[in-house]
Amino acid sequence: MLKGVEESRRMLKRVLIVAATDAEVDALRNIPGIRPYENGFYFGNCDITILITGVGSVATSWSMMKWFSANAKPDLAVNIGIAGSYRDDIVVGDVVAPVSDCFADAGMETEGGFITLSEAGMGDPLIKDGRIIADNRYVSLLAGLLKSVKAVTVNTAAGSAETIQKMSKKFNPDIETMEGATFFYICYREKIPFMAIRSISNKIEPRNKKKWDIPLAINNLSERLKDFLIMLD
Repeated sequence: MLKGVEESRRMLKRVLIVAATDAEVDALRNIPGIRPYENGFYFGNCDITILITGVGSVATSWSMMKWFSANAKPDLAVNIGIAGSYRDDIVVGDVVAPVSDCFADAGMETEGGFITLSEAGMGDPLIKDGRIIADNRYVSLLAGLLKSVKAVTVNTAAGSAETIQKMSKKFNPDIETMEGATFFYICYREKIPFMAIRSISNKIEPRNKKKWDIPLAINNLSERLKDFLIMLD
């Protein structure tokens, strides 16, 4: 009996869901029909493990590398969570798929302005122009479900008109997060297929949390995550 259970588990697609906060994991927990077990969840053809990293690149780096050092590599790693939108046509509640990301505030100031590590010739030579691209069959599958976007990852969330203008001019981003590029980079380096699904909780503007709608973002993220996981059957 136990042998049969283990063989069934090996046939399932092993999916690692990575999120910064427990609240963002509710997008997975709230999927109708999902089945919890001791180490994670079953849904459709997926055996799903959760990793909650904490907010920001440092916490994400430490949590992911600790997990990868102690566990077998998953078939797919998925970064989920909320994000801010730079674009008027990507509104609160929209769910999008980041397909490229970068460390937007990692670099140095010069007399001519801010330059990234890549622009200074100090970035990872395996990453072209400092941008990490998500490009695999899972991303292609997701493209039929969600709008593909260009992301930036920051240590300090943009919240002033000056910073927003600088970010927009330099990177022309669609969305902003505080963990995305770290997740991309680690998965890229570990040779693990990866993708991201983010739901818009706020517009990138002078900070005003009264305009945010995190419950809506989490609810819509749950619906789209469910749709994607069903596609993995």
